[in-house]
Amino acid sequence: MALTGTLKDFGIADILQLIGQQQKTGVLYLKSKEQEVQVFFRDGAIVRAESVTRKKKDLIGNMLVRAELITEQQLESALETQKRTLKRLGDVLTSTGAISAQKLKQMMQLQVTETLYGLFLWKAGTYEFKQEEVQADSESITPLRAESVLMEGFRMVDEWPHVRKKISSDAMTFERLKELPAPNPKNKKQEEDDFDASFDDAFSEEKKDENKGEFKSIGSAERRVYELIAPGRDVRKLVDLSSLGEFETSKALVNLLNLEYIRAHQASGRSSSSGGANLLVRVGGVVARAVVTVIVLAALGFVGSRLRPDTWDLGDDSASSFADPAAQRLLARAQQARIEAALEVFRLEKGALPERLDALVEVGLLQQEDLRYPWRDDYYYRRTSDRQFILLSPLR
Repeated sequence: MALTGTLKDFGIADILQLIGQQQKTGVLYLKSKEQEVQVFFRDGAIVRAESVTRKKKDLIGNMLVRAELITEQQLESALETQKRTLKRLGDVLTSTGAISAQKLKQMMQLQVTETLYGLFLWKAGTYEFKQEEVQADSESITPLRAESVLMEGFRMVDEWPHVRKKISSDAMTFERLKELPAPNPKNKKQEEDDFDASFDDAFSEEKKDENKGEFKSIGSAERRVYELIAPGRDVRKLVDLSSLGEFETSKALVNLLNLEYIRAHQASGRSSSSGGANLLVRVGGVVARAVVTVIVLAALGFVGSRLRPDTWDLGDDSASSFADPAAQRLLARAQQARIEAALEVFRLEKGALPERLDALVEVGLLQQEDLRYPWRDDYYYRRTSDRQFILLSPLR
């Protein structure tokens, strides 16, 4: 399967979906101006992801030191042993008892997922997929389904702006305001090992409140981050110690802030208020919602007047007569933006996203042909929550 090009023409989501659906084995090479990443697939599942240009701090040994799972001395000793024996660093660390095999696997899994989710933030780059034999090491990394990575990546990209409104700087520190409620006895077994429970929470689906980044209850991720809060520990240090990743740690902090279990302090020493300021935000949000609805509706009408399928002279069958792949992708991107705008209007008016794209036609936001133009097949749509969705053009 020849798969090469630029991310502008074929996004990372489309690439992962295509390789996953066709259950291919090989290596996906991705390059941007500053980074180079290799993603290894076996039968469509991701078994490894490596950053060729990974910074020193992101190497597994330094990650373990920053998480305070091993010491600098243990790392230096293990590196010396690695040079002499040519063994893998992880094998050296576990054989000497510096770290357990389970915790090492969790950290290596975190390294892979952080590398993968970082790809969703790329604005430009090139890709090339080569079919070649790939060895999977299930003892070190649990294979990841491409669909799971897609859903988590989209969720992260969607929620990051809301998280960053609260966690505006890595230099922020925090103080505890009150104790967390006792854990639910039903979850006692899960809470026994905070590290394991928190790590599992970071990569599993949870039922969220209608506000982005907030949960209806305190989970093990929040408990772990709460216990790590101490004077002088900033966001970056909490990310390192929690071993949950930057996004999950920041999201846990947002939840603790919103539920008023902690207070944030900016680098200048000012604490963030949650009373009058939050009220202003809520009132402003109501006004903003009305304004956004009007603006999106206007934009939707503007785009629609120029992107109506019946205004294009494409012959009897627009999907087949417009055979140029580049032209189809260009039209598809514009049409996809139109569908996304319609989904946002629907959410603002109804309070939640629709279960099916057909609902946009039923309320008059789109016409039936909009849901597949310029393709023969329908767009891929899945609602993942009241505010989140996945929308992809059909694979060609």
